[in-house]
Amino acid sequence: MRVDRARLEQGQRKLAEQGVDVVRLGYADLIGTERSRDLLVNRFARTAGNGVAFCRSVYGTTPMGDVVDIEGGLGDGLPDVLAVPDLDTLRRVPWEPGVAHCIADMYNPDGSPSEQSPRAVLRRAVERFGRLGLTPLAGPELEFYVLEPHEQAPNGWRRYGEGAGNVYVSGLRGDPENVLLSALRSLGDYGLEVVAANHEFSSGQFEINLWHSEALDAADRAHRFKAAVKELARYRGKLATFMAKPFNDEGGSGFHVHFSCLSADGGRPGFDDPASPDGLSATARQAVAGILRHAPALAAVSNPTINSYKRFGPDTLAPWLVDWGLDNRSSMVRVPPERGSAARLEVRLGDASANPYLAVAGLLGAAYLGIRDELEPPPPLEGYGYDESRSARLPGDLATALDALEQDKELTDVLGEQFVRTFLTYKRNEIERFNRFVTDWEFREYTYHL
Repeated sequence: MRVDRARLEQGQRKLAEQGVDVVRLGYADLIGTERSRDLLVNRFARTAGNGVAFCRSVYGTTPMGDVVDIEGGLGDGLPDVLAVPDLDTLRRVPWEPGVAHCIADMYNPDGSPSEQSPRAVLRRAVERFGRLGLTPLAGPELEFYVLEPHEQAPNGWRRYGEGAGNVYVSGLRGDPENVLLSALRSLGDYGLEVVAANHEFSSGQFEINLWHSEALDAADRAHRFKAAVKELARYRGKLATFMAKPFNDEGGSGFHVHFSCLSADGGRPGFDDPASPDGLSATARQAVAGILRHAPALAAVSNPTINSYKRFGPDTLAPWLVDWGLDNRSSMVRVPPERGSAARLEVRLGDASANPYLAVAGLLGAAYLGIRDELEPPPPLEGYGYDESRSARLPGDLATALDALEQDKELTDVLGEQFVRTFLTYKRNEIERFNRFVTDWEFREYTYHL
């Protein structure tokens, strides 16, 4: 662990000159929730000079506040990890005067990187890609719902701006209070490289696209994006959720990743080949093959909740089978029609509940293995998908996906064995807690007749 104190002091002076008096130092836990502390700028260099301590078990704290006994956590006496500011990520928060946000890298007290840190997992995957002489790029697309309070709703919330058929519209028609437009402007001022926004298929559902960049930067921006959208909704008395499928009568929310790479030597597009019949390079085809081979394990980090698997199924425009296609939105991996520098894969597997660092790390790891081993994909999907006779099904539940991740030793090696053990422990605890919980469905189904 190296902390550049001179640079911290320089940053402290610059922030003070800009009228910033608080730095919010944050990092992603296992499920992608932002964990953070507010540090006064006038003592920033001193406070952060040796790293800022957080309890390691915060990685494994559940949404309900339970502490899962992850490796090196509760059973070892709840020791610390240290958050060290990455000053390259320092950004002013437009909607909070005097506040700047900084992403932290996480370390163990002995100075070694924390392998349980999702950002460290992604760094590891990027490093593996570098061994191929390639720089991976990612462009995130995230969907989410905006909800508003309603006393008569069973859970206290209803979809904001309810109205059928507002697919790919802008303005007050699908967004009567301009919540989306306001968020787009604020996110643009935050330096997240957001480029476009629209109402999505379902009532109260929206999508905002982020420009592509190197994989770590793209995941940083996606992580900040999710936290910012939720915070901006709170300012308006609303709730933004990236839950995979919050409603029975509407579709789910996806996290699609547009993925490509550049050659490290000259920055040439790695997935383009004008001489091939489909315009794709051998590298692109190998990446597709790797993603398909490791798709069951990838589902564990790209579809990481019990609810995630209720988004899958025929005719949902969410993946259901392990397949790929040329400009085919019914496939798990879609190859958009652009070529040249825009040649890329759109990996449609993930849902919006995924931790961006882990979803991108898993994707890179699978593609790396395909390229390293020179795998060849099956023929691309022709026509509409969802035909089980043509392709294998993705896991149908979280438990199956976790088992696939545990059994995928190659992908585990890329992501890190300690991280995978920690992730499996945390997520299997989630399944155990769910299996003991009496749901509304059970009450409705059984109480009257049984």
